[in-house]
Amino acid sequence: MSESNYIQGACVWKGAEMVENHRWVKQFPAAVLEQIDAAVAQSAGIDWKHINRQNFPLPGSEAYFDDVREELENGSGMVKMRGLDVSRYDQEQLRRIWYAMGAHLGTQMFQNNRGEVMREIKDEGMGVGAKLYGATVDASGRQFLSSGARTLSPGQLRFHTDRCDVVGLLCVRQASEGGVSKLASSATVYNEILRRRPDLHALLCQPIARSRFGEEAGGEHVAYDLPIFGVRDGKFTSHFSLTYIENAQMLPGVRKLTAAEHEAIQMLMAVAEEQCFEMRFAPGDIQLLNNHVVYHGRTAFKDDVSTGQDRMLMRLWLSMPNSRALPEDHAVLWGDVSAGKPHGGIAQPAVPVAA
Repeated sequence: MSESNYIQGACVWKGAEMVENHRWVKQFPAAVLEQIDAAVAQSAGIDWKHINRQNFPLPGSEAYFDDVREELENGSGMVKMRGLDVSRYDQEQLRRIWYAMGAHLGTQMFQNNRGEVMREIKDEGMGVGAKLYGATVDASGRQFLSSGARTLSPGQLRFHTDRCDVVGLLCVRQASEGGVSKLASSATVYNEILRRRPDLHALLCQPIARSRFGEEAGGEHVAYDLPIFGVRDGKFTSHFSLTYIENAQMLPGVRKLTAAEHEAIQMLMAVAEEQCFEMRFAPGDIQLLNNHVVYHGRTAFKDDVSTGQDRMLMRLWLSMPNSRALPEDHAVLWGDVSAGKPHGGIAQPAVPVAA
């Protein structure tokens, strides 16, 4: 098989390599931390939702954020920003800081159909998650939670991607046990499946039905077709969440997956597990992941509120100014598939026009 069929570049990595290679860890320069403090004071009284690059200026930080964007798009696809002391700020100040960083890095995108652009990720209980994001029952009558609902529980999260160029998580508090982030290069998964089972690899490059379960009010279709693997102009992308594939299989009129397609998906999950590495957040750590080239998951966690170890992260979805162009058939999910254009996020319900 020709090497030209494989994905090349720094986005192709094995988990064991990344444990030792810290190119993706970006320490905040002292000057940037000083600018953050100055901007926190300057922006006092401004609601975090109204924070932007102008009212939360970080002069001289351009080179640092350029380096972060470059690593995300043309490097490993992941960055850990380290050095922010979250204990020095109250909750509202942290929201302003984190939302401002999103503005300096890219464009914040909607994360659900309620218009949220920042989401606290913590254990809110399956009942709350199901109410906010949706739940149904599977063929056996058991509750089937949407991906969003699972995020708000302490349970394990399978490898997946989010619908944005980059997902960012600021760790405010960590759990007493678990809550470990699991990361795998989807480009490596692509190459490994191509090498071992080209027959199954070909199936992952063909459309597979997904649902919009728990995501959107409206949307062009309740279910849509999209390949798991795609390449345009030599740049790779993979969009994958097993929950939405499983839910689509419950919907009437959706083509049932073949045994070979099921096998291909299971192989994807197995190879991701084999090639991944684990990273535990510390308070103040910021994890940024390029969803086009990195799968992420999470181990189950246990909180201990009495010791202040109740896991809470602040999440942003970002569209990046240096993003890759996506295959044309990805427009059903991403909207504009041009390079560097705002795309992704969750479509918002139409607002009725007053008569």
